[in-house]
Amino acid sequence: MLSGVAVALGCVLFLGGFAWGAVLYQPYTVPTTSMAPTIAAGDRVLAQRIDGDDVRRGDVVVFRQKAWGDLPMVKRVVAVGGDEVACCTHGKLTVNGKEIAEPYLSRGTRPATTGIPATTVPKGRLFVLGDERNGSLDSTAHLEEAGNGSVPRSAVKGRVDAVAWPLDGMLDRPTGFDALPGGTSEPGPLRLLVTAVVAGAVLVLGGAAYGPVAKRVRRGRGGPGRSGAGEAAAGVG
Repeated sequence: MLSGVAVALGCVLFLGGFAWGAVLYQPYTVPTTSMAPTIAAGDRVLAQRIDGDDVRRGDVVVFRQKAWGDLPMVKRVVAVGGDEVACCTHGKLTVNGKEIAEPYLSRGTRPATTGIPATTVPKGRLFVLGDERNGSLDSTAHLEEAGNGSVPRSAVKGRVDAVAWPLDGMLDRPTGFDALPGGTSEPGPLRLLVTAVVAGAVLVLGGAAYGPVAKRVRRGRGGPGRSGAGEAAAGVG
């Protein structure tokens, strides 16, 4: 009975975790190095399906913008509608006049090569940059276009939570934007889903093995006792 309960519960956790993960997350393969060192070319990421209105500064998002080639792109949001973004002051990106610490950039890399003139992001739009600032076709390449290089929130398809392959795990949450209005996003439920899947697998394997092992142990313990009792009974007769 205990074995059956463990297997049943394990199946619920294992299959439920996978099913819920498939609903919440979409895998993408990143083809370029524009997000290095955070995400390398060829890495497979998991992006939580969210509404564009839920995006915050510092989020790494997957979006699709027709004017940018109409292909899925992965960039980091550094400013939102109403913000003034510029680069560089003391070698740092500024948002609304505040210098932003960006530990996700490669050591020794300047936030931008040519700089960003003070640019106001239109309402309902996002200003995005690649973490590899010297080789990323991002908002800096579209500053002269409508929207000042920004993309509409509606273009967002998901927020990247983790690098699934290779197994680099969850992305670090940026803290450089914490002091700005709106703060930063909380990570999605990916850790909880992975925990459920792993726990389910352990219960299924453990429960399936418990029954045969328990029967073998009982036989090993009970066999000699029953044999001895039978011989004693035969002697008395």
